Amino acid sequence: MIAALSASAAAQNAQAPINTFKDLEAALLGCWVPPPTEQSRPGMQITVLMSFNRNGLLFGQPRIAFQSTGTSETERWPYRVAVAEMLKRCASLPFTEALGNAVAGQPVTMTLVDDRDQPP
Repeated sequence: MIAALSASAAAQNAQAPINTFKDLEAALLGCWVPPPTEQSRPGMQITVLMSFNRNGLLFGQPRIAFQSTGTSETERWPYRVAVAEMLKRCASLPFTEALGNAVAGQPVTMTLVDDRDQPP
């Protein structure tokens, strides 16, 4: 479960306006910090479903739509926490008017893959 997020937890960094879905993905990836390697699982995938309002604020409750199969709760939990922290850091994004109008209230999914090299 992803903890409730508030607009007050918005990312504080000044960012360039986000005008496309590719820009949105890049902004969210910029907020993504995977779990520490000792808590990670090579190839782990997690998909989050979220919505934004036209001003770039998270709208509603984000949820995990998918996690890699064959993983334990212990392996999944650090990734859920990392997604929640990503969304806190990116709780408010500088959408352009055009992108804001296009995505307002619409479901957006993003799949994150832990493809870091694992130490031997």
